[in-house]
Amino acid sequence: MGIKSFQGARRHQSVTSDTTSLTVSDYMTTDLITFTPDQSIEVVMQSLIKHRISGGPVVNEKNELIGIISEGDCIKQISESRYYNMPMQDQTIKKHMASNVETIDGNMNIFDAATKFLEAKRRRFPIVENGKLVGQISQKDVLKAAMQLKGQNWK
Repeated sequence: MGIKSFQGARRHQSVTSDTTSLTVSDYMTTDLITFTPDQSIEVVMQSLIKHRISGGPVVNEKNELIGIISEGDCIKQISESRYYNMPMQDQTIKKHMASNVETIDGNMNIFDAATKFLEAKRRRFPIVENGKLVGQISQKDVLKAAMQLKGQNWK
């Protein structure tokens, strides 16, 4: 017995491509909540809770990216301060942020960015242009981009 196809008659697909922009810069967040390395852990935790974010970029006075601070970094500090019975109030995020930050190009295709998220196992990537932080793309931004596409063709 042969294989039956229930897809119906095949229609010739038009060659015209959808010119919908699918670059990271079109979907990244530009209104960012940023932190400075001299801020206290407690202030950062309050900001993460208040703004309902899981982390954010750390920048210097020239808006140059120098690190990322996350909920996990804060939780690690809570655990260490409890273990050593040391108060957190004097602790700044400089020692606790991730300073080796992987960035992503704003001109990258959104689907290539999705692949990068899967490979790197990150929740967010900062976008830097000319040494300055210009935005950030998150996994949720990639989902929003995918949902905005019309039709079933992923281009």
